[in-house]
Amino acid sequence: MPVRTRIAATAVVLLLLLAGCSSGRAGGDGRIVLRFQSLAWQPESVAATKKLVREWNASHTRVKVEYVQGSWDSVHDQLLTSFEGGEAPDVIHDASDDLADFAHGGYLADLTGLLSSRLKSDIPQSSWDTARFGDGVYGVPFLQEPRVLIANAKWLRTAKVRVPTPEHPWTWTEFRTVTKKLSGHGTYGVAWPLKEPVSATLNLSLSAGGRLFHQGADGKVSVRFGSGDAVVPRTVHDQVAVDHSAPASTLGSGGSDTLPGFFGGKYAMVPLGFSYRQQVALQAPKGFDWEVLPAPAGANGLTQGVSPQTLSIAADCPHKKEAAAFLDFLLRPRNMVRLALGDWMLPTGTHALKDPALHTRKNGWSTGTALAAHLRPAPAQSVRGYPEWKDKVATPAYQEYYSGSIDLSELRRRLERDGNLVLARYQR
Repeated sequence: MPVRTRIAATAVVLLLLLAGCSSGRAGGDGRIVLRFQSLAWQPESVAATKKLVREWNASHTRVKVEYVQGSWDSVHDQLLTSFEGGEAPDVIHDASDDLADFAHGGYLADLTGLLSSRLKSDIPQSSWDTARFGDGVYGVPFLQEPRVLIANAKWLRTAKVRVPTPEHPWTWTEFRTVTKKLSGHGTYGVAWPLKEPVSATLNLSLSAGGRLFHQGADGKVSVRFGSGDAVVPRTVHDQVAVDHSAPASTLGSGGSDTLPGFFGGKYAMVPLGFSYRQQVALQAPKGFDWEVLPAPAGANGLTQGVSPQTLSIAADCPHKKEAAAFLDFLLRPRNMVRLALGDWMLPTGTHALKDPALHTRKNGWSTGTALAAHLRPAPAQSVRGYPEWKDKVATPAYQEYYSGSIDLSELRRRLERDGNLVLARYQR
């Protein structure tokens, strides 16, 4: 390529890069423009988030926020590309279990000295721990989602089984017994949608004392599959392969895929994230009687892991104080309630959790809020290399165990031997 042509091409590339790097820059009229990438996807959630952005812009003349729509399906790779290309949004919506590599890589700002005392004191320490990596905090956890049982209420009443409550939940043993009683003649007591089995298994295993990831004195993390880690996998496996109280056909399904069978009377219960209530409320046939039950309890009671949705600030954002002020506005108690109602999830803020709208029995809101005090950081929260471990080792291992292709000892061997080889590469 001639020198003149190379120079011209380079100039074009530089202009394109500068055009792309408009994040956080001052506009032509001297105003600061912050790009906020939101992953809200349900219509109610998108509407609530966009309305809050409009309210901010209406009351702030110097700092404007530009709403950018992102997607949960591609957010990790999209953010990684934008960080490396210098085009990251200023304010970033993500989940806490996706932050570790970004935080350690220097792509996210440490929020420790940027957040207001009101916001810091309103969110419990257990929630802050989900976004703490090393000595810094790299996201504000604001929405969380316990796993619950969505149940056919009429079916449970007809079978005369004890209906659990947050005060008196089923044990994992009792849950297995109940699902056996509810099964027969082509119907099943429970349907497990485990297309993504790792998060569900690890988070529910906290109730039985499972930890899986253990940090040594040197700070390095290793995988050890103990007795507590086996309770939930063994329950699911036995319901499918031994009791036939759960169909093998749903193991590769997503949560939404099980709803037609649930509405059609094929399954009595489906373990789902709390936000799935929105789909159930919209799609259930007229007169369908459903209710929300707490997930079973183990040695640690109702404890379960969560990876809250988070809001972060890019390390390259030139206006971090202004971005932090926007976060503070977005997460005022009343605004946090609006976001929670829009996403059918629970707010992390203690003041927001007290809102009467979150304590009604309708659509199971009161059951969810009763579980909030039992939510803890997901076991893999701060483990570097977790995404690779999950995709290459844990997902196929759990899927094969649940389908009956391997036994529990082989599951343990794969998670520990193969898993520790993956994690070791990230901890050299």
